Amino acid sequence: MKSFKIKSTLVVLFLSTVLFSCSNDDDKVVDNGTAKNALATEVKGPATGKVNEELSYDVTFTADNACGVFNKFTEVTIGTEKGLQVEVKYPSEVCTMQVPTPQKAVYKFKSTVKGTFDIKFKKSETEFITTKVVID
Repeated sequence: MKSFKIKSTLVVLFLSTVLFSCSNDDDKVVDNGTAKNALATEVKGPATGKVNEELSYDVTFTADNACGVFNKFTEVTIGTEKGLQVEVKYPSEVCTMQVPTPQKAVYKFKSTVKGTFDIKFKKSETEFITTKVVID
């Protein structure tokens, strides 16, 4: 009986060592690339709209290289003025397409109140492109 306890204890220890000491080589590190801000070059969209109506504005920007794609709009402040800027995502691999072309992203604006609103996109380090919209 004593020999059976020792053998079963050794088997349990061996199996637990084998099961818990194996490394998992299937875990892959996912590199999502990097995100950088791009400057807007043009904003086109309606100058008037209605309350609770969604308006679409085409924002033109140029990425650093042709592999960059639109990621999202983020808030930015220049001095005391607040506005928006375009965030571009770049893959972590080397980009072989170096000549960028202007790209467009659609910004959606919706107001629940009447008034005149300024939609501002960062054009340079010191200024915004401002589009006015009147909501009736």
